[in-house]
Amino acid sequence: MPDTTIEDLGIRKIFNSRGEETVEVETYLTDGYGRAAAPAGASRGSHEVVYFPNDNVDLAISTFEKSVAPDLMGLDASIQGEVDTRLEEIDGTENFSRIGGAVAIATSMAVARAVANALEIPLYQHLGGANTRDLPYPLGNVIGGGKHSRGLGPDIQEFLVVSYGAQDIYTAIKANIEVHRTVFKELVKADPAFTGGRNDEGAWSARISTSTALDILSKAAKEVSSKLGFEIGIGVDMAASTLWNGEKYVYTNEGGISRTPKEQLEFVKGLIEKYGLVYVEDPFHEEDFRSFAELTDSVGDKCLVVGDDLFTTNPSRLSRGGIKEGAANAIIVKPDQIGTLSRAWEAVRLAVSNGYTPVVSHRSGDTEYDTLAHIAVGFGAPIIKSGVLGGERITKLNELIRIQDYMGGRAARMNQLLAQRFRH
Repeated sequence: MPDTTIEDLGIRKIFNSRGEETVEVETYLTDGYGRAAAPAGASRGSHEVVYFPNDNVDLAISTFEKSVAPDLMGLDASIQGEVDTRLEEIDGTENFSRIGGAVAIATSMAVARAVANALEIPLYQHLGGANTRDLPYPLGNVIGGGKHSRGLGPDIQEFLVVSYGAQDIYTAIKANIEVHRTVFKELVKADPAFTGGRNDEGAWSARISTSTALDILSKAAKEVSSKLGFEIGIGVDMAASTLWNGEKYVYTNEGGISRTPKEQLEFVKGLIEKYGLVYVEDPFHEEDFRSFAELTDSVGDKCLVVGDDLFTTNPSRLSRGGIKEGAANAIIVKPDQIGTLSRAWEAVRLAVSNGYTPVVSHRSGDTEYDTLAHIAVGFGAPIIKSGVLGGERITKLNELIRIQDYMGGRAARMNQLLAQRFRH
């Protein structure tokens, strides 16, 4: 057996896909090496861990070099929980405000990667075990709005596609790309001046209304579905906390329409019914567990009601507000929101044991690393939200294809929980 004792750690500043500074951590074991970097979101839930202490990347690096690296040396990296617990102890706060969540998650992932490399197994197998076989369905952003498009498009932040009828990962990815291409043709018809601009996540960024975006996406998904012969679903990420002014949800680009929580509930129910949405993320602001519960009860199993800002990958918020009140039936899992792989894993296990669907997700400011693909497979998530196009997005999708090949044709399978749920 290889020696997985941590002998040294290093850190540097690099840039994410938006050109923002982030941190990359290297872990040196006696018999292994691993490296990882932290992604960053544009719209962050208020309950996420602190990204950098005092919003200062240099302070984060200095703290790592003085306090984190020396204290982790000598630990057995193969015991992920022990390493992550030590990170929490070094920080001493609930939200990683001392060392920074970016430092914590980059370190946690680098340690996991180093152990996988030392054992000469794929990272997903190290995280999920030797019998891991299920692949997630890719969920991708096709039309962008909200903060991701500088407020110049629809008020809703993301219009999404998931090819849940595909039989293998390659076909699922290809189908999402086909929908993305078909949408472009429809956008040009709707706006001849559209030049093909894309936002942070590779989604088309056009000056259209919410209804036009959904009409176009629905038409494109049906067209590609008919051509390929399997079901393709659509959904939205409303990022409703960005629409909430404390009293109402304000849709600036829809003529300044404002909706009370009750009106928002009826609006969302109407969208689900009219367009057959199978996925609705953050339809209400991050503290409105009650409205989430009412919508979840109303739509039953026909649609995933997903909490992102609502839960921020936090087991405590999922337990206290979600499970206890029946709010949502799915949870976004972004390891950087909570700071370590162990905390993220805890959120996934709690979610699954209580009937919630975990959706492992990228960030709008992502990195070139393929780590997220391995986390999604290792954690057994039925869905990976990782975009449709863009170098840092395709990196994760292509890695899923490699993972399928590594598992071997018949051994690998798409996660059937999702397809069965949507066909119910």
